[in-house]
Formats: sequence, structure tokens, C-alpha cells
Amino acid sequence: MEKADTGGPTPVDLTAAAFFDVDNTVMMGASIFHFARGLAARKFFSNSDLVKFALQQVMFRVGGKETVENVRTSREQALSFVAGHTVAELTALGEEIYDELMADKIWPGTRALAQLHLDAGQRVWLVTATPVELAGIIARRLGLTGALGTVAESTDGVFTGKLVGEMLHGAAKAHAVRSLAAREGLDLRRCTAYSDSSNDVPMLSVVGTAVAVNPDSGLRETARKRGWEIRDFRTGRKAAKIGVPSVLGAGAVAGAVAAGLAYRKRAS
Repeated sequence: MEKADTGGPTPVDLTAAAFFDVDNTVMMGASIFHFARGLAARKFFSNSDLVKFALQQVMFRVGGKETVENVRTSREQALSFVAGHTVAELTALGEEIYDELMADKIWPGTRALAQLHLDAGQRVWLVTATPVELAGIIARRLGLTGALGTVAESTDGVFTGKLVGEMLHGAAKAHAVRSLAAREGLDLRRCTAYSDSSNDVPMLSVVGTAVAVNPDSGLRETARKRGWEIRDFRTGRKAAKIGVPSVLGAGAVAGAVAAGLAYRKRAS
């Protein structure tokens, strides 16, 4: 005899959770560039400031090796654009920009994976180098548990344009996940992590189940060697094109600039 469905709440799984990278894993492209586009449309930057920043990013993405220091410098340049603005102001704008430029950039496949964990009673966190305020907005809009992100310094509620501590990148993500697991009583062997980037191998390695989502060439190779699951939600792309993340990153920056300038021209 089958038991009737009582329709009760999903039992909470207290020791298992899922951790998702954001850029190119949950969201198409880089969240901070979508945010920059929205700020450019609101005339937060001069044309010369936006172009200068974008060119620095393109040069770094195409010609530079991604080291912790280089990424930190890159992120600080991005954060410098919010210096002098209040946390409340930027958070409110982040909500608007999410609706305008980010909501339709969420990968449906990744969103479905996150929902599977939620439906199983597990908590789901975003773990990203993106500023924690923006990461928190994305997590909240997707109905997730919360977000771990890079902390931008603020004094009396006003951003200084500097970082607090190290940015959440590479090995720092693994450390943050371990710390969260210790605080929340999670068994990392029962946890799952998702990312597109070989930079997140440290985070993927600390959990029991690692999944490569839209992986770059380095992560794809690592996933195959370690027997990790690979999920690729990109369409219309040949395998040869999947292994050029630096060029794709440069294109994302250039696209952000072009879109930002176009917005400004239409708004003026």
C-alpha cells in the first residue's frame, strides 16, 4: 500500500550543502561587468574612465597570467568605481541592475541544479570573487541560502574603493568553504561544488562531489582526469572554442564597454 503524500515541508538536511561559483557558472559572463554596464548607464563613470578600465582588463585577460595579485589588482580597479558611494545606494542600484541586465543571464541548467539541492533540503551558497553585496543580491533573487564574496571596505557606510583582506579567489574560496562548513556543521564529504574555472580546483577538491559547469579547458582536463562530472549548458559552440577563456573574457569586457557607452549615448 502506497503512503499518501502529506504535502509537508521538505526535511532539512543539516550536514550537506552545495557551493556555486557565479561567473560563467550560474551567470553568463562576469557579474561585475554586467554591474559596470548598469553603472555606466547611470553615468557613474566618464567615458575615458570606462575605456581605460576596459583596456586594462583586455590586456590582462589576453596577455597576462592570472595570478592572485593580478586578479586582486583587477578587482580593486573595478571597486574603485564605487568609491565615495554609499553601501545603501549601490545595493539599491544592484537590485535594479539585476533586473535590467542579469536576470536573463542566469543559466537555466545551473539554476535547475541549485533547485535540486534546495528541494533535497540542502542549503546552497554562492562562492565568488564578486563583491559580497552583489553576490548577496544574486543569491537572494535566486532563492538561495546566501553568498560568500569579496568584501569591499566601507567607512560610515561609504565605500572606500579598497578591499578588506584578500579577495575570494582560488585557494581563498576553499578556505572560505571549509570555514563555513565548520561553522554550520557541514560534512564536506556530503557537499557538492560547481564551477567553470580551473582556478576553482581548490574549492572543488574539498568537497565530496565536484561538478565542472561550462568548464574552461584546464578544468575540463582536470575533471576528466579526476572523474568529475561535466555539465556544459552552452550551445552553438564547438569544442575547439571552449578552450579559449582569455579571449572570451576579453570579449566580455569589450562588450561591457560598448554596451555601457551605447546606454550613455541613448540616455544623453
